[in-house]
Amino acid sequence: MLGLMQSQPLLISLLIEFAERHHGSAEIVSRRVEGDLHRYTYKDAAHRSRQVAHALDSLKLGFSDRVATLAWNGYRHLELYYGVSGSGRVLHTINPRLHPDQIAWIANHAEDQVLCFDLSFLPLVQAVHGRCTSIKHYIALCDADKLPADSGIPNLLSYESWMGAQPTDYAWPIFDENTASSMCYTSGTTGNPKAALYSHRSTILHAYAAALPDVMCLSARDAILPVVPMFHVNAWGIPYSAALTGAKLVFPGPAMDGKSIYELIEAEKVTYAAGVPTVWQMLLTHMKPEGLKFSTLKRTVIGGSACPPAMVHAFQDGYGVEVLHAWGMTEMSPLGTLCTLKNKHLALSAQEQMKLRLKQGRAIFGVDMKIVDAAGKELPWDGKTYGELYVKGPWILREYYKGEGGDPLVDGWFPTGDVATIDADGFMQITDRSKDVIKSGGEWISSIDIENIAVAHPAVAMAACIGIAHPKWDERPIIAVVKRPGMNVSREELLKFYEGKTAKWQIPDDVVFVDAIPLGATGKMLKTRLRDLLKDYILPL
Repeated sequence: MLGLMQSQPLLISLLIEFAERHHGSAEIVSRRVEGDLHRYTYKDAAHRSRQVAHALDSLKLGFSDRVATLAWNGYRHLELYYGVSGSGRVLHTINPRLHPDQIAWIANHAEDQVLCFDLSFLPLVQAVHGRCTSIKHYIALCDADKLPADSGIPNLLSYESWMGAQPTDYAWPIFDENTASSMCYTSGTTGNPKAALYSHRSTILHAYAAALPDVMCLSARDAILPVVPMFHVNAWGIPYSAALTGAKLVFPGPAMDGKSIYELIEAEKVTYAAGVPTVWQMLLTHMKPEGLKFSTLKRTVIGGSACPPAMVHAFQDGYGVEVLHAWGMTEMSPLGTLCTLKNKHLALSAQEQMKLRLKQGRAIFGVDMKIVDAAGKELPWDGKTYGELYVKGPWILREYYKGEGGDPLVDGWFPTGDVATIDADGFMQITDRSKDVIKSGGEWISSIDIENIAVAHPAVAMAACIGIAHPKWDERPIIAVVKRPGMNVSREELLKFYEGKTAKWQIPDDVVFVDAIPLGATGKMLKTRLRDLLKDYILPL
């Protein structure tokens, strides 16, 4: 027997239509590439998204054709989020921090037809456009009077001229909710990147889940600052969840330094912010010497890489901001877990609660997970046993675009490549990437634990732990350290700092001071590159 409910496909266009009808006056504020602040409403965004859809129709784009972006977080990028996907095309957000060769390869592999870009990325577009064989239309996200006179890019259009004269009414097409809506390529640290192809259905379900009270807890009372970029896994779904809830959106544009972020938080009364540890470290570094405080910020979700305990303490103890630790992947749309306490944990001491908050958190409804050993056998949830983390769910990748890499699933589960523990309450903690875990004398050492202790030292700005071959123990850990400007710490002082904080056999064998630790396109430490830089290093015996 079938249920007797109305049937309506879960399409992204529903979100912007809902936001316009029920939250039309809620604000969207953007710091622009031009340097000024742009301010309008969801009603305006809906009108302009429909103009984008008309403009795409005028280019004679086919259903599911790819429209690429090279853009910061801003209102025009938001309009593309809705106008492209809502009209039945696929939004392809390209990470501008990738190497130009990778960007050209990605655009060709995706068979992009249109590229929309912020003017700050004009040099990058000039460098790659001759190699992008499928792109027929280049659109600069600017007013007509800001269009460069001699860009070297044939038939370059200004966004405002292209879509500005189009009608603001548009009948969003109705189609299968499993149709592709957007795509994002992995960072491709080894070999060519692969693309996750999200559907309308998976995106809507993810947006619902992200807004739940035990996840991001988003509401119409929030002013949200997504510092996490819109060019990487849908800004963690925030542009969709914000429309779903009617929350105010505050976009930082290209100004990602600590001073600019702080001033935007205060000026726009931001209550909730999302970003990666490297960005928040710049913010905290700006605030502390100035004696600054937050007047409205209450919560921040931190993901992308493990958040150091020192950062959690700095936000919560120093500024009264609750840190929500999160974990996910490009292949997961991206959210998998988020760390919020259960009722039973509220009676715990602050110290015991902090131990839980430092984990990556509990699975969101829609995500199932397990840890397995090398033979694929499921391991117990005891908070101690390490295993490779597997996940499955309705917004988790089934296969990569064009079948790249073959079938990635193992008995229907996606192997994340992360090594983790899960405790009896379902709190998961990443201990390492499977390729980064250090195996010393048959025992595993978590490089993340070693790094967290190092960055707790006041003179350490950044630290990365890698394993070095050892004749007796197979591998031993060393820690590469970047010092804070104007501060000093010796090898001996830092090694002594580890005493009492971890087992003696887990203390690094050496400290290597470096000017910088290589970072990938999404801000993650590139340990493969660090190993290359230290390939001639010999352990002290």
